[in-house]
Amino acid sequence: MLSPDFNPFPILVTERLILRRFTRDDAADLFEMRSNETVMQYIHRPISKTIDDAVALIDVIEDLLVKNDGITWCICLKNNNKYIGSIGFWRIEKDSHRAEIGYLLNPVYQGQGLMQEAITAAIHYGFNVMKLHSIGAYVSPGNFASIKLLLKNNFVQEAYFKEDHLYKGRFEDTMVYSLLTQT
Repeated sequence: MLSPDFNPFPILVTERLILRRFTRDDAADLFEMRSNETVMQYIHRPISKTIDDAVALIDVIEDLLVKNDGITWCICLKNNNKYIGSIGFWRIEKDSHRAEIGYLLNPVYQGQGLMQEAITAAIHYGFNVMKLHSIGAYVSPGNFASIKLLLKNNFVQEAYFKEDHLYKGRFEDTMVYSLLTQT
């Protein structure tokens, strides 16, 4: 069985980014993203209505981390500690050595290859440190940028679920992509 241990918290560094632990100081920037309808259009989670919603999400992230049930990094530029996005592993299936990856980037920073840097670092950590066998990603079919990122990183489509969940009164489809370890 997989036994991840996120203590001490693993800070990941890329050419332009630092992936660090979330703090409550990130709540205002997280709220800005999670309250933006455009940013959240493909993330079928409730829109943040108040900064307390962002604080509650940070508390969930911290709780998963402390229990070694998930890890989410706050993405920052090397020259600035400000939250610009996040990436992490949710739904860690310890018996199956599999985790779901999720990510979000402020639109101001999109199109610059920053998420490519972050996903490369996260995948490396997932396979080499956590010892995952596979990483899954659940994507809305219209999220072309996310699909392009996954394909660029050698994820393959595993499934297409028709109308598998209800969101805002509509049944929505889900695409599932995965990447297997190269050992």
